[in-house]
Amino acid sequence: MSWLVLLLAGLVEVAWSQSIKPTQNFTRPLPTLVSLLLMAAAVWLLSRAMNTLPVGTAYAVFTGIGAAGAITLGVVLHDDPVSVGRMAALALIVGGIVLARITA
Repeated sequence: MSWLVLLLAGLVEVAWSQSIKPTQNFTRPLPTLVSLLLMAAAVWLLSRAMNTLPVGTAYAVFTGIGAAGAITLGVVLHDDPVSVGRMAALALIVGGIVLARITA
């Protein structure tokens, strides 16, 4: 169950990362509130997962999911550049998440 909570925490972190830009440097009240709520939810879920998972593993997987999701959404939604280096980095992040899961 902790791994599912951790996955959810990572997905909420992806949503949080995408919610920052619409705040326009935290000058727009409603987008800022949404961003802060997503941030709090992500950290709360991470803390729940850490009840039974090692802290280092949980945090590494959490940030890995966030990074992989942010890269992916950047490419798909925001026309971020696609390069061999970026795709290799994404593959390494995903590989690290999988390795952390199967060896934890």
